[in-house]
Amino acid sequence: MTSSEIISNIANLALALSFIVALVFGIAQVKAAERDRRERLTLETLHNFQTRGFAELIHYITSHKMPTSQEELRALPHGEQVAFIQLAQQMESLGILVAKRFINIDLVDITLGSFVVTSWEKYKVMFLDMREKTPDPFLGEYFQWLAELLDKRMRETPHKPFYKAQTATKHGHRHKTNG
Repeated sequence: MTSSEIISNIANLALALSFIVALVFGIAQVKAAERDRRERLTLETLHNFQTRGFAELIHYITSHKMPTSQEELRALPHGEQVAFIQLAQQMESLGILVAKRFINIDLVDITLGSFVVTSWEKYKVMFLDMREKTPDPFLGEYFQWLAELLDKRMRETPHKPFYKAQTATKHGHRHKTNG
């Protein structure tokens, strides 16, 4: 092997190693950006659940009789229609964020789990009616999917309240939580 071949091989090897290092660095950067995006979305989602507006929506849904059809919805006063639609849109958006893995299902489970399930039960009759009459089989599909997933999780693998799980861990017993 001549010295020019050796130098050429060393140069090719250095080039290949540079490419591998750049590829590994690029992958690490993409993963860090994805983690940062997920953390930002998680914090933003938590913030949205803590607003006065969201508290008013929770109060509205838990204290009012829900419409069972699009006609009944349209018969409600304007403000009530808006509240009803807004919460449905927020639950649909939440379902999309979970389905597309932008936020973790555990976050929703521990913050709003049973509320999502009971809200869907209240909305269900009207959504099913609207899906038939509109016809739009996609109305509320992510809301429904999220509620059914959370309901299944709560029945099949209920988690202990965090304060109880932490107390048991302090005393040397580890209990499974969904987190």
